[in-house]
Amino acid sequence: MQAKTLAFIGAGNMAKAIIGGLIAQGYDAKKITASGPRIENLQKVTDDFSVNITTDNLAAVRNAEVIILSVKPQMLKQVATELSSALAHKPLIISLAAGITTESLERWLNGNLSIVRSMPNTPSQVLLGATGLFANRFVSDEQKNIANEILSAVGIVSWVEQEHLINSVTAVSGSGPAYYFLFMEAMIDAAIAQGLSRETATALTLQTALGAATLAAKSDLDVAELRRRVTSPKGTTEQAILSFEKDQLRAIVKDAMQACTHRAEELSRLLGE
Repeated sequence: MQAKTLAFIGAGNMAKAIIGGLIAQGYDAKKITASGPRIENLQKVTDDFSVNITTDNLAAVRNAEVIILSVKPQMLKQVATELSSALAHKPLIISLAAGITTESLERWLNGNLSIVRSMPNTPSQVLLGATGLFANRFVSDEQKNIANEILSAVGIVSWVEQEHLINSVTAVSGSGPAYYFLFMEAMIDAAIAQGLSRETATALTLQTALGAATLAAKSDLDVAELRRRVTSPKGTTEQAILSFEKDQLRAIVKDAMQACTHRAEELSRLLGE
């Protein structure tokens, strides 16, 4: 991607993660502007990455070829309405806000604009993110490539063809880190109850999670086969797996992800009004 002029509206953790990922890949810092209401927060961004900063959102977007909206969903209507008067040059809009549909953004931005809706997750902060993307009807193939490269700076990206599937992406990768944190928390507590120290239980649990994920990512085998290969007949692992199956772990996960998707759909309706 040739260095496009980027404007980040909002300079929170996700914006800083993407900026950091781009800079690490050699992106020209002079082509990036971060905007936000608090100069002290912006100063930290420019100290870390040498990008341009401003507290004036309109000034940030006026000449930007790509605008990344990284404000809280509850603030996005106000921010988008403010920006609508400065978008006559038809930039590409990338939204990082959960729950806000492209239809709502089109209405607030007051124009037939190219909009990519994204659902990144918190591991993007360590460049191991997983982001779902959806493009509205105005997005060109070139603009899809641009969005792909920007979000790829913090991890992998996957496109969906129907916007409602972004809610399923939320249930898998957007909220997914919390599921793993909860499972790790439960493993640590169980290990402590069996007599291990918190330090040992935590170290072993985290390394096991990291190792299992890394092995799964690098293996040609699917996760079901990897699980079977660890589960020796009549062995220790088999007893744990049988206990999970007896307690209907699969059904618990399915119900939890459905609840997550349902709430994402509700928020889309509420926040888009």
